[in-house]
Amino acid sequence: MPEEYERIRYDVPAEHVARITLARPEMRNAQDYLMLHELDKAFQRATTDDDIKVIVLAADGPHFSSGHDLASTATGADFEPRCMTGGYAKPGQEGGMANEEEFYLGMCWRWRNIPKPTIAQVQGKVIAGGLMLIWPMDIIIAAADATFADPVVAFAVNGHEYHTHTWEVGPRKAKEMLFSGKPLTARECEKLGMINHVVPRDELEQFTLKMATDFARMPSMGLKLAKLSVNGALDAQGQWTAIRNAFALHQTGHANARAVHNGFPVDPTGIDRIRELSKS
Repeated sequence: MPEEYERIRYDVPAEHVARITLARPEMRNAQDYLMLHELDKAFQRATTDDDIKVIVLAADGPHFSSGHDLASTATGADFEPRCMTGGYAKPGQEGGMANEEEFYLGMCWRWRNIPKPTIAQVQGKVIAGGLMLIWPMDIIIAAADATFADPVVAFAVNGHEYHTHTWEVGPRKAKEMLFSGKPLTARECEKLGMINHVVPRDELEQFTLKMATDFARMPSMGLKLAKLSVNGALDAQGQWTAIRNAFALHQTGHANARAVHNGFPVDPTGIDRIRELSKS
């Protein structure tokens, strides 16, 4: 029986290629925990299907993703655990950390280590949590109108939870990106090595699907071993250790904001700054 989803779609647009599409365009594909849980289930579905060799992650609407849905009130206790963190309903920062470790850090790392090539097909704005969906992917194809921003230093934290900025754009550009909160263009990101190809918006889907079908002609064992080799080099550089350290610092930022800003998790001026930078 086909899996049913509320926030995403799953299809097989070409032989040996699965496509997972964010399907919440009216919310600019803001990610609540339901969407992330469905994404994880869909990635697992494609991973365990031996007929699938390549996975594409796409999005409906003008923008790929506006990031986390800050209005969502769900916790990890409302879903079947995927990363086995536990403690989702505990008070204070302990519960907040548990939820973010489950839905952000844990799931992103799971997706990064899928033993099949993954391709992000990106258009429009990609903000903060949106980067956490595309950076675990192996390949990023972007429309020429795409922009990429992580403005959450305005929330008095160090950036989003899957902190691979240094590997994605290099250390100096990562600092500029975080300190300013301003978006980078697709062309800038291509020059920095974050994006593989920039194409016209009306060619994005066709270009991505062609690349996916080209990859799918390769033997699955070769694809798996090639990915393990490249990811192994990143592991040897200490990527996971650095991500874990940055995640702990992120939790420190949350705890400080709750203590300093009258019990609220963020400084209201930070919200205004993010809204200014993220206007569509």
